[in-house]
This record gives sequence, structure tokens and C-alpha cells, in this order.
Amino acid sequence: MEVQSRSIPTSLDGRFIITCWILGLGSLLSWNAMLTIGDYYYQLFPKYHPSRVLTLVYHPFAIGTMAILAYKEEKLNTRKRNLVGYILYFLGTSALLLLDLGTSGKGGLGNYIGICVVAASFGVADANVQGGMVGDLSFMCPEFMQSYLAGLAASGALTSVFRLVTKAAFEHSSNGLRKGVILFLAISAFIEFLCIVLYAFVFPKFPIVKYYRSKAASEGLKTVLADLAAAGITTPTQIGDDANNQVGRLSKKELFIKNIDYALDLNLIYVLTLSIFPGFLYENTGTHNLGSWYAIVLIAMYNALDLIARYIPLIKKLELKSRKGLMVAILSRFLLIPCFYFTAKYGNQGWMIMLVSFLGLTNGYLTVCVLTTAPKGYNGPEANALGNILMLCLLIGMCFGVALGWLWLIGNSDF
Repeated sequence: MEVQSRSIPTSLDGRFIITCWILGLGSLLSWNAMLTIGDYYYQLFPKYHPSRVLTLVYHPFAIGTMAILAYKEEKLNTRKRNLVGYILYFLGTSALLLLDLGTSGKGGLGNYIGICVVAASFGVADANVQGGMVGDLSFMCPEFMQSYLAGLAASGALTSVFRLVTKAAFEHSSNGLRKGVILFLAISAFIEFLCIVLYAFVFPKFPIVKYYRSKAASEGLKTVLADLAAAGITTPTQIGDDANNQVGRLSKKELFIKNIDYALDLNLIYVLTLSIFPGFLYENTGTHNLGSWYAIVLIAMYNALDLIARYIPLIKKLELKSRKGLMVAILSRFLLIPCFYFTAKYGNQGWMIMLVSFLGLTNGYLTVCVLTTAPKGYNGPEANALGNILMLCLLIGMCFGVALGWLWLIGNSDF
């Protein structure tokens, strides 16, 4: 049987590492693009709190979709799931571009509702792609997961760089802010299209992917069968229904209980991060010497340090694997809340930039440490299920964080 006759490739393929990185980039690029052009949306909709409202719209759709997909994960077609996600991202980004061109960059409630609809579609795309990719990579090498997660962070860093460049390039031209946004969205849509092509035609054909998916299929994982077929590997139709494959397998409830600390870790990481990023950075940091560049620089520093931090665990001596150590480090991050409060009230922009950088550094580092450690020791179906469960907990944490972020507006006379 072909799925069992394959031998594991002896070395990691650099091309595959890069492909994982690009697919990670596309998994959040469109959403980060929407957040990064927040300065433009604040110009169009100054009274509608766009950075807070758009994140509040996005996350319920992401969580609802992810909950359904996590519950049904063992019966899903991973190939269709991921392609649906990337296609939604491409269509949503194109819709933002067309909406702006069609309305000539005007504000108004109708335009704002259209942008909110796109934000909701991004939430559905996020649940499809991130849950599907993390579940898929969970039964492969940790290096693949790390590369994918670094790509996720790179989406934020890259959008920040694009935004800084386009803002600088068009700053002194007529209607320059809008021109920069149009170019920015066009680049984002192109990258999402590239991800569709990579996942559909390149990713499933790597030997290392064929090996791990074949191994997972022999252990009873049905979700990879369509991808194996796309790679030219035939599998017995009964491979996922063999009763022997079910013996001793942990249920989703058992997996959650055994890994509840990891689930809580991810939840708490993003409760804190999203209670500050991006709403607080746009609306609660005051006016400083950087002027209209201030919020963009803060977003860029967060994204840059988040990306850098995701490579730190590659240095094995710096990787945090202790379950207790992870929990202590994650709980300690909540000390950042009073730090941000007093810095916004009394500190200068240098201190705020340092704090935002530390927020990004700890977010990226701890996320990779949790997601590369948790799935170890499980077979293919269990690792895939656990990956989906952990991503659901992460998204729930993001939603709570966004909701708690509104508390920063208490006492704000403009609220």
C-alpha cells in the first residue's frame, strides 16, 4: 500500500519551510491589512471607532465558525477547507478595494456597513485557514509549525512596512492617504491569490507532506485524503473507517482536559494582547511628536517584535517547554495593563514604543512555545483535533480581549 511504503525524507526541504511561511503570511494578511489602514478608516469614520468595531465584528464570526469546524474536524475535507479560507480572503480584500473605488473614498454608514461585512467574511476565512493549517501541521515537524506561525506574524510586520512605505510615498500628493491604501490593498489581494495557487498546486506535492499525510491517513485521519489524492496518492476507501484505528484514541473532551493548561495559555495570551492591540494604540495613546505617524509606528513595532520573537524558540536553549513556566510567564504579562495605563497618562512616546515592542515580543515567543510543544506525543487524528481545539481557544481569547479593550474608553469624553 503506497501510504505505508513511503520513507521519511532525511532532511528538511527549505522550499517547504518557505512555502509554510508564505501560507502563514496569507492566513492573516488581509485581516492585518484592514487593521493597518485604520488611520484611513479613522479619517472616513471618525465617530465609529473602526479599529474596535471591526475587531468586534470579526471575532464572533471567527469563533462561531471555528467552533463548528473544530467539532466536525474529523469529517472535514482539509483541502476544501483551506482553499475556501484563502479564496474568502482574496475576495474580501478585492471587495475592500472595489468598495473604495466605487464610492470614491467617501464615508457614510452604508460604506461602513460594507466594510463590516468584509470583516465578518475575514473571520470565517480565519477559522477555515488557521484551524485547518494548524491541525494539518500539528502531526508534522515542529519546525513546520514554527515557520507557519512566523508567517502569521510576518503578515503583521509586512503590512506595517507596506503601510509606512505607501504613506511616505503619497504623503504630499493630492488625496495621498487614499492612494496609498488602494496600492496597499492591491498588493494584499495579489499575495492572497498567490497563497491559493501555492496551497492548491504546490503544498500537497512536497515529499515531506506526502509522508506525514500518508502516515496520518494510515492512523485513521480522513481529513487528508483529498490532499493525498491531489498529490497523486491513492488510499483505500476504508482507511478512515477501520475500527482498529479508533482503539485507544483520545476523544476531543479527553484531549481538551489533558491539555487544558495549554488551551488556557493561548486564551490568556490573546486576552491581554487584544485588549491593547490595536484599539488602545489608536485611541488611548494621546498626541505626540510623531503626529499622524504615531499609531502606525506603534503597530509596526508590535508586528516587528512579534515576528522576531517567533524565531527565538529555534534556539533550543531559549525555548520554554515547562508547562508551569509557560503559565507563570503568561500570567506575568498582565502586569503590562497598569504599565500601559500609566505610560499613556504620564509617559512619553519612547516609553510607549518600548512597551508595545515588549507586548509583541512576548506574544510571538509564547505563542510559538505553546503551539510547538502541545501536539507532541499524539497520533495524526489526535494531533489534528488538538490543533483545532487550541486554535478555538486562541480565537476565544482574542474575542474576550477585544471586548475588554472597550474598558479603556471609560471616562473618555468622546465615547
